[in-house]
Amino acid sequence: MKLTHTRYLKRKSGMTLLELTVVILVLLSLISILFIGARAWKKGADRAGCILNIRNFQQATRSYANFNQLNPGDTCPTLASVIIGTGLFMETAPVCPTAGTYSGTAAVVIPAVGTVALTCSKSAAPDSHAPTAAQHVAEW
Repeated sequence: MKLTHTRYLKRKSGMTLLELTVVILVLLSLISILFIGARAWKKGADRAGCILNIRNFQQATRSYANFNQLNPGDTCPTLASVIIGTGLFMETAPVCPTAGTYSGTAAVVIPAVGTVALTCSKSAAPDSHAPTAAQHVAEW
C-alpha cells in the first residue's frame, strides 16, 4: 500500500505570476535595445544619404566643368539649371533626408579640387552630415 495518494498531488500546468513578469521584462528589454539600434541605424543612413547627395552634386559640377572646359574659379551663373534636370547630370535637385537645407545649389563659381560645391545646414550638428576634409581630398 502507498503512503501518499498520487491523484491528489497532481500539479497544475501554467505559469506563475512571477514567471510571467520575468518574461515580460526580458521582452521589454530586448525591444528597447532594438529601438536604440534602429535609431542609430537610421541616423547613420540619413548621414550617408546626405553625403551621397553632396558627392553627386560635386560630380555633376565636375562633369559639367570638364565637358565645357571650365577651370576651378570660372563663373557659371546658371550652374544649377545646367546640371539639374531631366537628361542633365542630375535628374532632380538634392534633398537632405533629415530636412536640412543645401546651400550652394545655385553656385556660380566652379569649386577648386578638394572644395565642396554644396553644404548641408546639418553640417554643424554633432552628427555632422558633411564629409571630413580627408574624405574631400580622397574621394573628389
